[in-house]
Amino acid sequence: MRVIFGVASALLTVSVVVTPAVAAPPPSPSAPPGARAQHEMTVDALSVVKLRSRAVADARSAATLGTQREGTGIVIDASGLVLTIGYLVLEAETVELSTADGTTFPATVVGYDAASGVGLVRAVGPLPIKPVEVGNSSRLAAREPVLIVGFDGVAPAYVVSRRRFVGYWEYLLEDAIYTAPATVNWQGAALLDRERRLVGVGSLAIPDSVGPGSAVPGNLFVPIDQLKPVLGDLVARGRPAGPARPWLGVSTQDAQGNVIVTRLASDSPADKAPLRVGDVIVAVGGQTIRGQADFYTRLWASGAAGREIVLDVLRDGSIQRVTVKSIDRDLYYRAKPTY
Repeated sequence: MRVIFGVASALLTVSVVVTPAVAAPPPSPSAPPGARAQHEMTVDALSVVKLRSRAVADARSAATLGTQREGTGIVIDASGLVLTIGYLVLEAETVELSTADGTTFPATVVGYDAASGVGLVRAVGPLPIKPVEVGNSSRLAAREPVLIVGFDGVAPAYVVSRRRFVGYWEYLLEDAIYTAPATVNWQGAALLDRERRLVGVGSLAIPDSVGPGSAVPGNLFVPIDQLKPVLGDLVARGRPAGPARPWLGVSTQDAQGNVIVTRLASDSPADKAPLRVGDVIVAVGGQTIRGQADFYTRLWASGAAGREIVLDVLRDGSIQRVTVKSIDRDLYYRAKPTY
């Protein structure tokens, strides 16, 4: 298919060729170069597998993520270690990987990092997939051509911006990678640079990839450099080392710097505290905040999980003080029987 997007004031024209998620037979030595290139662009050759998971029956994440989840996994070592976006395996009871020809492999969850949003699983047996070479996402600049590799095919794109991403669910990436044009099945997809090295993990579809107000649909990728400092800990203990961040379980909307409470996770610290949907959070620990990012950074700077967090909120025309007993986010979710 051919997709044309306007990027800022310039016109970006990208020819997108989606390779079917079926492995092509190896080309013969006399095959023309085009046939070889087509073979090299299959999803198997680019180190990805399809990932399906089923959450535990009483998963707390089921309300927002469902119990049946599907996306892409990226093979990162010869032992069957597979990288994906974390929400696909959060509270997972079973995980199944499959190659382009439909062969399936059971897998177990290895680890999850709430700060970056990535997850790891490991195939129970060896995978017939060569691991991807890991690159350096810090070197990836705007206007760089990239490949987005999902379980269903391959699509070229461009990096259109590198900037902060702030999520409503107490999530912040300081240097996220934004690409355009948009692609489907981005969940856990591999972002590859010119040398086909892994530089990012697919996370979200974004309506404003170029910048706020740009109205250019695209995708958000977690930079691979976010994984490198925590990879050893995730493999060894299922989570990063060190104290956990305080977590409240509050969803918010940033309206011109005003942090408005939009949802309280059921049975979370925020739900148990006298917070209400519609409250405007104006200060953390007595320090005035300016937007969601400021809210998160002050919250996380207050100490380790378990601390009491004092919030000043605007409610019914007056400032009220609310104390929330924070927790480790991982403890909120149901036990992971496959860890």
